Parts: sequence; structure tokens; C-alpha cells
Amino acid sequence: MNKSAPGIRARVRAEMTDEIKTVARRHLAAEGANLSLRAVARDMGMVSSALYRYFAGRDELLTALIIDAYNSIGQAVEDADAATGREDLRGRWMAVSHAVRDWALARPHEYALIYGSPVPGYAAPAEVTNEPGTRVIGALLTLVGEGVATGDVPDRPAPHEPPEPLATDLRAVGAEVGLATHPAVLARAMLLWSTVVGGTSLEVFGQYGPDTLHDPAQAFEQQVRMALAVLRGTLDQR
Repeated sequence: MNKSAPGIRARVRAEMTDEIKTVARRHLAAEGANLSLRAVARDMGMVSSALYRYFAGRDELLTALIIDAYNSIGQAVEDADAATGREDLRGRWMAVSHAVRDWALARPHEYALIYGSPVPGYAAPAEVTNEPGTRVIGALLTLVGEGVATGDVPDRPAPHEPPEPLATDLRAVGAEVGLATHPAVLARAMLLWSTVVGGTSLEVFGQYGPDTLHDPAQAFEQQVRMALAVLRGTLDQR
């Protein structure tokens, strides 16, 4: 028996799986998340039944694309953080924020898949999407934790304390990433996260309109800097 045969089969399967996902991403760009295995198979010169050797159906293919997208944006964020000086927390926050925007503008249809409207009739399986799906917010909260440790982020209400049940929800979020800090800090971190995703989404989905902003990048920079000022307690929140 040829001992290399299983390895060859695994490599061929991996290559075919990657090709299917590549073609499916082209369909995302043209048709949104309304994926058709039949259309993907047609583009590959295959009968649709052949795809079922690689994906059980549309939902499994969508899940694979979602995981890839989450890991791709997560890697972009982690790389941007790693490329910035460790002591420059403000610079690292900005680098992480811009990495989200840059990735989204370069891959708008994949961004729409993970941050846009839910796909009708599809529910992402949490057991395989939660971990990659929290890489970006995990990186941001890690920086918040570093800011608390260095005193750059005040661990106090400053000035508002979140009411219940929000405070409990925020403590649970912090506990998931090992960040035991005042819920008000986590509320301010959520504001920063909402600003990054919201500002990015407004631009990616064309919600500003064609003539509103001469320089969307400048607007994004200002939004993030203001949210960072709130996080660091240097902007009046009253």
C-alpha cells in the first residue's frame, strides 16, 4: 500500500475545498449571501452533487466562509497591533481600529457577511464561530486591560455607572476575556467598539452618501479618537 496516498488525498481535498470557497466568495461579491451550490458547481465545471463531498450544504459552506472571514480580520487586527510599539497604547488602539476599516474596505462582501444583515434561514453554529468571531473584540479588550493596568484607562465610573442589568452583562463580557474591571470601563470599551464597527459599516455600506465627506478616513480617525478620549476619561461624557 502506498503510505503517501492518504496525505495526497488530504492535500487534494484541501485544495478543492479552498477552490470552492474562492468561487463562493466571488458569488458573495455578485449576489450577496444568497449562495447557490448549484451556481458554484457550475462555475467550477462540476455537477452540484460533487460539492456535497466537501460541504453538506449551503449552510456549511456559509459557515466556512464566515470562519475564514473572522479569522482574516482577526489576523489583520493582531498583525497591526504587533507592528506598533508595545508602550504606545494609544497608537495600538488606533492601529487596531484602522485595521478593521482597512480590511472591510478591501473585502466589503466578506465584511457584510460577518457584520451585515443576518442571512435569512441561516444560524451560525456558535460552537465553531464564537472563537474566531471574538478575535477582534478580544484584541481590543486586551488593550483595555493593559490600559487599566498602566493607569491609562481609569478603573472607575467616570462619571456614569451602568445600571442593572447592563452592569452584570458587562461584567460577564469582561470575565470571558479575564478582564476584571469596573463595568463602567467595559461600557466605555463598548462605546469604542461600537464606534469602530459603526463608522466602518456606514462607510462600507454607503450610508454617508457620495458627497457628505471629502475624506472618510479623516472622519473615522476623529470618531475613534473621540471614543478613545471617553475610554481614557479625557472627554467630558455628561
